[in-house]
Amino acid sequence: MNADIGMANMASRMQAVLQERLQATALEVLDESAAHLGHAGSNGTGLGTHFRVRIASPLFAGRSRVAQHRLVYDALHDFFDPYNKHSATAGTRGEPRGSSVHALAIEIL
Repeated sequence: MNADIGMANMASRMQAVLQERLQATALEVLDESAAHLGHAGSNGTGLGTHFRVRIASPLFAGRSRVAQHRLVYDALHDFFDPYNKHSATAGTRGEPRGSSVHALAIEIL
């Protein structure tokens, strides 16, 4: 698999997981990596390192902001590198080790 294609599809894979696990009523996953090119955590491709998730879900009702964010992080657990709690991997074999999410911003709608 071409690593750039895998990283470009990471947003789509993340969106599918969030839709399925959190029954999202509104959902947008944006890859903002290009804006962070050259910053810490950038892999030099402008893809797959910095994401923004905008989401609304009935599962958030009655939960604190922290609990809502925890649901999002838990849903994306399979993307996370078990050796670095602040990074998430692209989630597929054959992608380079450097293809990990450095930052995830969550906006609850």
